[in-house]
Amino acid sequence: MAETSTRARRDSGDLSALLLPELKKIAANLGIEGASDMKKPDLVQAISDLQAANREAARLEREARRAARMQRRNRNSDNDGDGDEDSTDSDNDEVAQSDDSTERNSSEGSSSDNGRDNRGYDRDRDFRRDRHRDRGDRGDRGRDRHRDRGDRGERGRDREIVISEDDVLLPVGGLLDILENYAFIRTGGYLPGPNDVYVSLHQVRRYGLRKGDVVTGQVRQPREGERREKFNALVRVDTVNGMDPETARDRVDFSKLVPLYPQERLRLETEPNILTTRVIDLISPIGKGQRGLIVSPPKAGKTMVLQSIANAITTNNPECHLMVVLVDERPEEVTDMQRSVKGEVIASTFDRPADDHTSVAELAIERAKRLVELGHDVVVLLDSITRLGRAYNIAAPASGRILSGGVDSAALYPPKKFFGAARNIEDGGSLTILATALVETGSKMDEVIFE
Repeated sequence: MAETSTRARRDSGDLSALLLPELKKIAANLGIEGASDMKKPDLVQAISDLQAANREAARLEREARRAARMQRRNRNSDNDGDGDEDSTDSDNDEVAQSDDSTERNSSEGSSSDNGRDNRGYDRDRDFRRDRHRDRGDRGDRGRDRHRDRGDRGERGRDREIVISEDDVLLPVGGLLDILENYAFIRTGGYLPGPNDVYVSLHQVRRYGLRKGDVVTGQVRQPREGERREKFNALVRVDTVNGMDPETARDRVDFSKLVPLYPQERLRLETEPNILTTRVIDLISPIGKGQRGLIVSPPKAGKTMVLQSIANAITTNNPECHLMVVLVDERPEEVTDMQRSVKGEVIASTFDRPADDHTSVAELAIERAKRLVELGHDVVVLLDSITRLGRAYNIAAPASGRILSGGVDSAALYPPKKFFGAARNIEDGGSLTILATALVETGSKMDEVIFE
């Protein structure tokens, strides 16, 4: 009984770690009446009592089988004592076997000796059969224990962070950035910050999350006296891109969407005195899903052209989601762009490391892809693709193949992939990318990147 109570307390501790819906499901499977109306402590107690009763019944059944075997063994011993001496009853298995072999091989056998041999052989056979049955029972119990441990292990892997009734949950939201073996919700923009939220890969696979998704959920506030982690962990996912998480799992991947030639035009002309956008409409019209390069030497006014295009798009095409990505730019240019453009400005200034430049650009283009998957028209203005190529040349791991100008061959593919993401999607959605490129800088590296 002490072992039963100890095991019940241990199981009660395991059950207390489960959530209330899980406890109700277990209680329903066990056939506990009124489980849907019980509170968590009552459910834990009811399940523990039922499990303890089942274990007690199993123990009593094992003891009954053991008593029956002992009684049958004693009965066989008594039968042997009727036709034999008392010393024969106390012989062990090895002595009995040796006696049997001696009597069988002896030449002075009689009818009483033959009967004794047969009875000894039957007793030994019954004992071996009982012993094998005991081993089989122990093997079954061992397999059941291993199966129970495996079930608990599966529940432990599937179960997320335990939330008790007195825990305080705080709402969070931001962009999902998936790295190699973990993920984070960037709560402060596109760059890493101290308030980012950790997301496990199990949650990423469970909800079908993708890099660039806007995820809202909840984190558990640390309890009093509890060691605080560097990043709070996400304990619940509420929405993914404004949708239910189960609905978001059925999205079509961006790479599986059907690309088409641009079919709808982006008209840029706004006012008669703004000539830049009027000339673009006349000479090089832009369509939804198009990719284009603005090529010029430094200090020729590429940034001003981008500002004019951005303002024209927000004025004439308000249905388009505008994203201005500034890589390796001056902080004052970033401020000017944020104040003059009515759109999303994503920047990584030149005082930041090259890794930040590449991560910001990758997260921005992934965010644009997620919007296109939802059927939105997205316009990305990148300034500049040359500086992005320089950043990849510094941050990307060396491939061992160096081109002229000191450009690593592995650093040319990511900007090309960024630029090639633009496309018009069949049955809704488009991604338009306009980027600036530097020429005539006197740098062989810039020429290689442009080419």
